[in-house]
Amino acid sequence: MAKIVIFGNKEIAELANFYFSHDTAHEVVAFTADGEYVKEDSFQGLPVVAFEEIENRFAPENHLMFVALSYAQLNLLRKTKYLAAKAKGYKLASYICSKAHWWNENKIGENCFILEDVIIQPFVEIGNNVFIWSGNHIGHHTQIKDHAFITSHVVMGGGVVIGEQCFVGINATIRDHVSIGDRCIIGAAACIMSDTEPDGLYLGAASPRAKTPSSKIKL
Repeated sequence: MAKIVIFGNKEIAELANFYFSHDTAHEVVAFTADGEYVKEDSFQGLPVVAFEEIENRFAPENHLMFVALSYAQLNLLRKTKYLAAKAKGYKLASYICSKAHWWNENKIGENCFILEDVIIQPFVEIGNNVFIWSGNHIGHHTQIKDHAFITSHVVMGGGVVIGEQCFVGINATIRDHVSIGDRCIIGAAACIMSDTEPDGLYLGAASPRAKTPSSKIKL
């Protein structure tokens, strides 16, 4: 059992506190954020301490940290705070839901957040600071590099490579043995059948409004 300080004081930090508290033996003892964003001294019943002084209150020798931030700035913000926590000497905790399905030989890095109903097949490698939301299929021999964010119900075939800082939207499908370049955005419901270049934006088709109004439909 470890004592954990969560970086963040918004929704994802609240979620991280819930999962760590209900599904691990770890104890969340505090939250932290950059001083300019600390408006109240408590969150979820726990103290909030400015990141600039966190090591004086909760020393890295006795505490782990978890950076609970979203995909803002294409994951750059979470990456920056992850590196800042390491620079202060903290080791980073990972959370893998007990309701996820994964094999022990999988390599999973630090500060990862893997939620329920995720299927991770054998020989998958997941880097550091990777967030994988619920209900995804990660095919065998896939590699997800550092600082990526995978939303819900994404399907990846075997041998896929997801580059650093990528964002993959809800219900996206990535064919087997496809490589996604660094810092790509794969939009919701996109279907990727071949390799992508770095910094690419790949959007799925949005549903247009039909000419018939909903009031004319019998349900």
